[in-house]
Amino acid sequence: MTDPATTPGPAAHQKIDTSVPHSARIWNYWLGGKDNYPVDEEAGDAYTAVFPGIVTIARSSRAFLRRNITYLVTEAGIRQFLDIGTGLPTADNTHEVAQRIAPETRIVYVDNDPMVLAHARALLYSTREGATSYVDADVLDPDRILAAAAETLDFTRPTALILSNILGHVADYDQARSIVTRLMDALPPGSYLSVNDGSRGIDPVFEQAQDAYNDSGAVPYILRTVDQITAYFDGLELVDPGVVSVPLWRPDPTGPTPAPIGEHGGLARKLA
Repeated sequence: MTDPATTPGPAAHQKIDTSVPHSARIWNYWLGGKDNYPVDEEAGDAYTAVFPGIVTIARSSRAFLRRNITYLVTEAGIRQFLDIGTGLPTADNTHEVAQRIAPETRIVYVDNDPMVLAHARALLYSTREGATSYVDADVLDPDRILAAAAETLDFTRPTALILSNILGHVADYDQARSIVTRLMDALPPGSYLSVNDGSRGIDPVFEQAQDAYNDSGAVPYILRTVDQITAYFDGLELVDPGVVSVPLWRPDPTGPTPAPIGEHGGLARKLA
């Protein structure tokens, strides 16, 4: 195993604020991780008291990502991943899923949470045949992300861009779409876009709980309509079954039919 490369950025030396709940740490708590603080557990418990289904959403989101990566490596032949807003490492991170199948796969993780940076070197390892690196950058700065990621990835080769539960942190929807466009414009034909985010229109209780969370002083996360999430894929060829509630994206055919939840996503290919 090889140590990951870490590219520091403006947030690299920020102090971890343990007095305010943070979405990445709360998400880690819901996934059963231990990289969180009492303030995050309190916020997470307050959320689940209103909407217990958030734990299902968190775990379904992770399972959706795992199925996406498996498809990309086994069926699409992708060997490069740019994972922006990776959050705190848990089980089945992008590099673990991809490199189990194809050890030569190269992965760049991007986040701007100082706690994620603190854990990156300890937890994000690579196979000897591949590479895994970490870039400390904000999703709002796609040009910096692309420049830093190019130190590990070859952008003349097809690459999968993963935006999992990160675009909801971009308050302005038009800006979120422009970020996706800028990133995909830098990737060659044959590349893929994977997006999943919390959605409106499925569960009013979830929407009420998220609105209350956003009003609590924590970093807000904006739920978007299914049409808004679908529009991120404009100009790309969606992989069947398109943009759906994440449990319905290529579920285990031997298991029961899953119920839809307030989290939608999809995977699409860049043709030209």
